[in-house]
Amino acid sequence: MTKILVIDDEPDLIRFVRRALEAEGYQVLGSTDGLGGLRLALEQQPALIVLDLVMPGMHGEAVLSALLAQDPGFRVLILSATADVHLRIGCLEQGAVDFLAKPFAIRELIARVRGRLGEDASNRRKNQLRVGDLVLDLEARQLLVDGRPTVLPKREFLLLRYLMRNPDAVCSRQELLSEVWGYDFDPSTNVVDVCVGRLRSKLRSDLIVTVRNVGYQLQSA
Repeated sequence: MTKILVIDDEPDLIRFVRRALEAEGYQVLGSTDGLGGLRLALEQQPALIVLDLVMPGMHGEAVLSALLAQDPGFRVLILSATADVHLRIGCLEQGAVDFLAKPFAIRELIARVRGRLGEDASNRRKNQLRVGDLVLDLEARQLLVDGRPTVLPKREFLLLRYLMRNPDAVCSRQELLSEVWGYDFDPSTNVVDVCVGRLRSKLRSDLIVTVRNVGYQLQSA
């Protein structure tokens, strides 16, 4: 079930939007303050965030900035009564995917949610790498193994992305250090081996093969 987070300081509005979206088949989470909403978004990784701007504690623009700093893949639809055109434009330029002004028609909100999530699904297919049963979502930094999702830490993601872009090729440790870590060759470091070990724990153990005295190979079959 697709997860949507609504962050707004009006509990009645959250309940209203939740009922409407749940009737459309979405799972809806809610938060009545910016900081709590930010924490919930980072924890739950919703497919879409509906975000108010003018809230006590943490302003919605600051929430948007913090979300996109943590993960540029977050999709945020601003839902606000602000009349400040510069603020609206600023949010869109910062990375919000849409802006809907209050008061709003619930049917329009539902249509925009559908459109943005449909757009996201289309873009996600274009932003995937596939090798055998492995699927790597380049935008969400998420690994799918037999349909099971796992969010990868940055370095594991970069390493697996490089290997998946070079399936069946033998990648030397020096090559991986340069491409993934940006290091010149350092024969004393074992960061590549440690990172490969962590990746192997999340994959079938035979997918990444050690090529003795050289490096690693991701097998496509």
